Amino acid sequence: MDTCEEPPIVSLVPTYSKDPQAKMSAQESCLSLIKYFLFVFNLFFFVLGGLIFCFGTWILIDKTSFVSFVGLSFVPLQTWSKVLAVSGVLTMALALLGCVGALKELRCLLGLYFGMLLLLFATQITLGILISTQRVRLERRVQELVLRTIQSYRTNPDETAAEESWDYAQFQLRCCGWQSPRDWNKAQMLKANKSEEPFVPCSCYNSTATNDSTGSDKVFFSQLNQQGPRAKLRQTADICAVPAKAHIYREGCAQSLQKWLHNNIISIVGICLGVGLLELGFMTLSIFLCRNLDHVYDRLARYR
Repeated sequence: MDTCEEPPIVSLVPTYSKDPQAKMSAQESCLSLIKYFLFVFNLFFFVLGGLIFCFGTWILIDKTSFVSFVGLSFVPLQTWSKVLAVSGVLTMALALLGCVGALKELRCLLGLYFGMLLLLFATQITLGILISTQRVRLERRVQELVLRTIQSYRTNPDETAAEESWDYAQFQLRCCGWQSPRDWNKAQMLKANKSEEPFVPCSCYNSTATNDSTGSDKVFFSQLNQQGPRAKLRQTADICAVPAKAHIYREGCAQSLQKWLHNNIISIVGICLGVGLLELGFMTLSIFLCRNLDHVYDRLARYR
Protein backbone atom coordinates (compact mmCIF):
# COMPACT_ATOMS: atom_id res chain seq x y z
CA MET A 1 0.00 0.00 0.00
CA ASP A 2 1.45 3.26 -1.08
CA THR A 3 1.84 5.95 1.54
CA CYS A 4 1.39 9.51 0.37
CA GLU A 5 3.70 11.87 2.06
CA GLU A 6 2.47 15.42 2.40
CA PRO A 7 4.65 17.96 0.68
CA PRO A 8 6.48 20.33 2.98
CA ILE A 9 4.62 23.49 3.80
CA VAL A 10 6.31 26.51 2.30
CA SER A 11 5.57 29.76 4.03
CA LEU A 12 4.99 32.70 1.73
CA VAL A 13 5.88 35.14 4.51
CA PRO A 14 9.63 35.76 4.66
CA THR A 15 11.20 35.08 8.00
CA TYR A 16 14.08 37.08 9.33
CA SER A 17 16.22 35.38 11.87
CA LYS A 18 18.06 38.36 13.31
CA ASP A 19 20.13 37.92 16.36
CA PRO A 20 18.26 39.60 19.25
CA GLN A 21 21.54 40.69 20.75
CA ALA A 22 22.51 42.46 17.53
CA LYS A 23 19.15 44.21 17.53
CA MET A 24 19.72 45.34 21.08
CA SER A 25 23.20 46.57 20.18
CA ALA A 26 21.71 48.71 17.41
CA GLN A 27 19.21 50.22 19.86
CA GLU A 28 21.99 50.82 22.34
CA SER A 29 24.04 52.58 19.68
CA CYS A 30 21.05 54.77 18.79
CA LEU A 31 20.56 55.73 22.44
CA SER A 32 24.27 56.48 22.81
CA LEU A 33 24.12 58.75 19.78
CA ILE A 34 21.14 60.63 21.25
CA LYS A 35 22.84 60.84 24.62
CA TYR A 36 26.05 62.41 23.33
CA PHE A 37 24.12 64.66 20.95
CA LEU A 38 22.18 66.09 23.91
CA PHE A 39 25.36 66.37 25.94
CA VAL A 40 27.31 68.29 23.28
CA PHE A 41 24.53 70.75 22.49
CA ASN A 42 23.73 71.41 26.13
CA LEU A 43 27.44 71.88 26.81
CA PHE A 44 27.46 74.56 24.11
CA PHE A 45 24.50 76.33 25.72
CA PHE A 46 26.15 76.03 29.13
CA VAL A 47 29.23 77.86 27.83
CA LEU A 48 26.99 80.41 26.11
CA GLY A 49 25.09 81.01 29.35
CA GLY A 50 28.39 81.47 31.17
CA LEU A 51 29.47 84.12 28.67
CA ILE A 52 26.13 85.93 29.03
CA PHE A 53 26.46 85.85 32.82
CA CYS A 54 30.02 87.22 32.58
CA PHE A 55 28.84 90.12 30.43
CA GLY A 56 26.10 90.94 32.93
CA THR A 57 28.57 90.81 35.82
CA TRP A 58 31.01 92.97 33.88
CA ILE A 59 28.35 95.66 33.44
CA LEU A 60 27.54 95.58 37.15
CA ILE A 61 31.20 95.84 38.20
CA ASP A 62 32.66 98.23 35.61
CA LYS A 63 30.15 100.11 33.47
CA THR A 64 32.66 102.58 32.00
CA SER A 65 34.95 99.99 30.43
CA PHE A 66 31.97 98.06 29.05
CA VAL A 67 30.61 101.17 27.31
CA SER A 68 34.07 101.82 25.82
CA PHE A 69 34.29 98.21 24.66
CA VAL A 70 30.82 98.18 23.06
CA GLY A 71 31.27 101.61 21.50
CA LEU A 72 27.68 102.79 22.02
CA SER A 73 26.72 106.00 23.73
CA PHE A 74 23.30 105.03 25.00
CA VAL A 75 23.21 101.60 26.57
CA PRO A 76 20.55 100.73 29.19
CA LEU A 77 23.14 99.37 31.60
CA GLN A 78 20.99 98.96 34.66
CA THR A 79 18.36 96.99 32.77
CA TRP A 80 20.65 94.88 30.62
CA SER A 81 23.02 93.98 33.44
CA LYS A 82 20.20 92.30 35.37
CA VAL A 83 18.65 90.75 32.26
CA LEU A 84 21.96 89.29 31.12
CA ALA A 85 22.90 87.99 34.56
CA VAL A 86 19.53 86.28 35.15
CA SER A 87 19.38 84.90 31.59
CA GLY A 88 22.90 83.53 31.90
CA VAL A 89 22.15 81.76 35.20
CA LEU A 90 18.92 80.23 33.86
CA THR A 91 20.61 79.08 30.65
CA MET A 92 23.48 77.51 32.59
CA ALA A 93 21.09 75.74 34.98
CA LEU A 94 18.94 74.33 32.18
CA ALA A 95 21.97 73.23 30.14
CA LEU A 96 23.56 71.64 33.20
CA LEU A 97 20.45 69.51 33.73
CA GLY A 98 20.62 68.35 30.12
CA CYS A 99 24.36 67.64 30.25
CA VAL A 100 24.40 65.66 33.49
CA GLY A 101 21.10 63.90 32.79
CA ALA A 102 22.21 62.74 29.35
CA LEU A 103 25.78 61.81 30.27
CA LYS A 104 24.94 59.98 33.50
CA GLU A 105 21.64 58.64 32.13
CA LEU A 106 19.63 59.90 35.10
CA ARG A 107 15.92 59.73 34.40
CA CYS A 108 15.01 62.24 37.12
CA LEU A 109 17.26 64.95 35.64
CA LEU A 110 16.09 64.20 32.11
CA GLY A 111 12.47 64.45 33.25
CA LEU A 112 13.18 67.76 35.00
CA TYR A 113 14.96 69.01 31.87
CA PHE A 114 11.94 68.06 29.75
CA GLY A 115 9.57 69.78 32.20
CA MET A 116 11.52 73.04 32.21
CA LEU A 117 11.70 73.09 28.42
CA LEU A 118 7.97 72.39 28.23
CA LEU A 119 7.26 75.24 30.67
CA LEU A 120 9.47 77.61 28.66
CA PHE A 121 7.79 76.59 25.40
CA ALA A 122 4.30 77.03 26.87
CA THR A 123 5.26 80.47 28.23
CA GLN A 124 6.45 81.58 24.80
CA ILE A 125 3.25 80.35 23.15
CA THR A 126 1.14 82.15 25.78
CA LEU A 127 3.05 85.40 25.30
CA GLY A 128 2.62 85.18 21.54
CA ILE A 129 -1.14 84.67 21.89
CA LEU A 130 -1.46 87.54 24.37
CA ILE A 131 0.52 89.91 22.15
CA SER A 132 -1.63 89.00 19.15
CA THR A 133 -4.98 89.31 20.91
CA GLN A 134 -4.20 92.27 23.19
CA ARG A 135 -2.22 94.38 20.72
CA VAL A 136 -4.31 97.55 21.09
CA ARG A 137 -4.19 97.44 24.88
CA LEU A 138 -0.46 96.73 24.76
CA GLU A 139 0.18 99.72 22.48
CA ARG A 140 -1.80 101.97 24.81
CA ARG A 141 0.12 100.66 27.81
CA VAL A 142 3.48 101.22 26.11
CA GLN A 143 2.47 104.77 25.15
CA GLU A 144 1.50 105.58 28.75
CA LEU A 145 4.77 104.15 30.03
CA VAL A 146 6.86 106.11 27.51
CA LEU A 147 5.07 109.41 28.20
CA ARG A 148 5.48 108.87 31.94
CA THR A 149 9.20 108.18 31.43
CA ILE A 150 9.56 111.36 29.35
CA GLN A 151 7.75 113.46 31.93
CA SER A 152 9.93 112.23 34.81
CA TYR A 153 13.16 112.21 32.76
CA ARG A 154 16.20 112.50 35.08
CA THR A 155 14.15 113.72 38.03
CA ASN A 156 15.45 110.85 40.19
CA PRO A 157 19.19 110.13 39.68
CA ASP A 158 18.88 106.79 41.48
CA GLU A 159 16.21 105.39 39.11
CA THR A 160 17.36 105.79 35.53
CA ALA A 161 16.78 102.29 34.09
CA ALA A 162 13.67 103.23 32.10
CA GLU A 163 15.27 106.48 30.92
CA GLU A 164 18.43 104.73 29.74
CA SER A 165 16.29 102.19 27.88
CA TRP A 166 14.29 104.93 26.17
CA ASP A 167 17.46 106.84 25.22
CA TYR A 168 18.79 103.63 23.69
CA ALA A 169 15.52 103.09 21.79
CA GLN A 170 15.61 106.62 20.36
CA PHE A 171 19.26 106.24 19.41
CA GLN A 172 18.73 102.90 17.63
CA LEU A 173 15.40 103.70 15.97
CA ARG A 174 16.56 107.21 14.99
CA CYS A 175 13.49 108.89 16.43
CA CYS A 176 12.57 111.45 19.08
CA GLY A 177 9.63 111.29 21.47
CA TRP A 178 6.67 108.95 21.11
CA GLN A 179 4.55 110.84 18.57
CA SER A 180 6.99 113.71 17.86
CA PRO A 181 9.83 115.66 19.52
CA ARG A 182 7.19 117.92 21.09
CA ASP A 183 6.56 115.18 23.64
CA TRP A 184 9.77 116.28 25.35
CA ASN A 185 8.15 119.62 26.24
CA LYS A 186 6.56 117.74 29.13
CA ALA A 187 9.94 116.81 30.64
CA GLN A 188 10.45 118.75 33.85
CA MET A 189 14.25 118.69 33.77
CA LEU A 190 14.44 119.82 30.14
CA LYS A 191 12.02 122.72 30.37
CA ALA A 192 13.73 125.91 29.38
CA ASN A 193 12.91 129.45 30.41
CA LYS A 194 10.54 131.49 28.28
CA SER A 195 13.51 133.30 26.75
CA GLU A 196 15.23 130.01 25.81
CA GLU A 197 14.38 127.46 23.19
CA PRO A 198 13.22 123.98 24.32
CA PHE A 199 15.69 121.14 24.69
CA VAL A 200 15.61 117.42 23.94
CA PRO A 201 18.00 114.64 25.07
CA CYS A 202 21.17 113.97 23.14
CA SER A 203 19.74 110.63 22.02
CA CYS A 204 17.53 112.66 19.65
CA TYR A 205 20.52 114.26 17.96
CA ASN A 206 20.86 113.36 14.26
CA SER A 207 24.59 113.34 13.62
CA THR A 208 24.13 112.23 10.00
CA ALA A 209 22.32 115.48 9.16
CA THR A 210 25.48 117.52 9.78
CA ASN A 211 28.84 117.63 8.08
CA ASP A 212 30.52 116.29 11.19
CA SER A 213 32.58 113.24 10.26
CA THR A 214 33.13 112.03 13.84
CA GLY A 215 31.40 108.94 15.19
CA SER A 216 28.01 109.11 16.81
CA ASP A 217 29.36 108.05 20.19
CA LYS A 218 31.75 111.02 20.25
CA VAL A 219 29.10 113.42 18.99
CA PHE A 220 26.81 112.82 21.89
CA PHE A 221 29.39 113.01 24.66
CA SER A 222 32.71 114.55 23.74
CA GLN A 223 32.27 116.28 20.40
CA LEU A 224 29.15 118.37 20.89
CA ASN A 225 30.67 120.45 23.61
CA GLN A 226 33.49 121.35 21.22
CA GLN A 227 31.22 122.51 18.39
CA GLY A 228 30.54 125.91 19.94
CA PRO A 229 27.42 127.92 19.15
CA ARG A 230 26.44 125.63 16.28
CA ALA A 231 25.29 122.84 18.63
CA LYS A 232 24.54 124.85 21.80
CA LEU A 233 25.02 121.81 23.97
CA ARG A 234 23.84 121.98 27.56
CA GLN A 235 25.43 119.12 29.49
CA THR A 236 25.69 118.37 33.20
CA ALA A 237 26.80 115.29 35.12
CA ASP A 238 23.32 113.78 34.70
CA ILE A 239 21.75 115.41 31.65
CA CYS A 240 22.90 115.78 28.08
CA ALA A 241 20.55 117.95 25.99
CA VAL A 242 20.51 119.72 22.64
CA PRO A 243 18.14 122.43 21.37
CA ALA A 244 14.95 121.19 19.76
CA LYS A 245 15.72 123.36 16.70
CA ALA A 246 19.06 121.62 16.15
CA HIS A 247 19.66 118.62 13.91
CA ILE A 248 17.42 116.11 15.65
CA TYR A 249 15.21 113.27 14.50
CA ARG A 250 11.80 114.68 13.59
CA GLU A 251 9.91 111.38 13.48
CA GLY A 252 8.26 109.90 16.55
CA CYS A 253 9.28 106.49 17.80
CA ALA A 254 5.77 105.08 17.35
CA GLN A 255 6.09 105.43 13.57
CA SER A 256 9.72 104.25 13.59
CA LEU A 257 8.82 101.18 15.64
CA GLN A 258 6.00 100.28 13.25
CA LYS A 259 8.37 100.59 10.28
CA TRP A 260 10.99 98.47 12.02
CA LEU A 261 8.48 95.73 12.81
CA HIS A 262 7.16 95.78 9.23
CA ASN A 263 10.67 95.49 7.78
CA ASN A 264 11.81 92.74 10.16
CA ILE A 265 8.65 90.69 10.66
CA ILE A 266 10.01 87.77 8.60
CA SER A 267 13.22 87.65 10.63
CA ILE A 268 11.31 87.84 13.92
CA VAL A 269 8.93 85.03 12.93
CA GLY A 270 11.85 82.94 11.65
CA ILE A 271 13.79 83.33 14.90
CA CYS A 272 10.72 82.45 16.99
CA LEU A 273 10.02 79.37 14.88
CA GLY A 274 13.67 78.32 15.05
CA VAL A 275 13.77 78.62 18.83
CA GLY A 276 10.48 76.77 19.16
CA LEU A 277 11.61 73.91 16.89
CA LEU A 278 14.90 73.68 18.78
CA GLU A 279 13.05 73.39 22.08
CA LEU A 280 10.67 70.79 20.63
CA GLY A 281 13.63 68.79 19.32
CA PHE A 282 15.39 68.78 22.68
CA MET A 283 12.15 67.85 24.46
CA THR A 284 11.58 64.94 22.06
CA LEU A 285 15.12 63.59 22.45
CA SER A 286 15.15 63.95 26.22
CA ILE A 287 11.80 62.19 26.76
CA PHE A 288 12.77 59.45 24.27
CA LEU A 289 16.03 58.86 26.09
CA CYS A 290 14.30 58.96 29.46
CA ARG A 291 11.66 56.39 28.48
CA ASN A 292 13.97 53.90 26.73
CA LEU A 293 17.04 53.75 28.96
CA ASP A 294 15.86 51.14 31.47
CA HIS A 295 13.92 49.15 28.87
CA VAL A 296 16.85 48.64 26.51
CA TYR A 297 19.46 47.95 29.17
CA ASP A 298 17.24 45.44 30.96
CA ARG A 299 16.79 43.49 27.73
CA LEU A 300 20.52 43.64 27.05
CA ALA A 301 21.27 42.26 30.50
CA ARG A 302 18.76 39.45 29.90
CA TYR A 303 20.42 38.38 26.64
CA ARG A 304 23.91 38.59 28.09
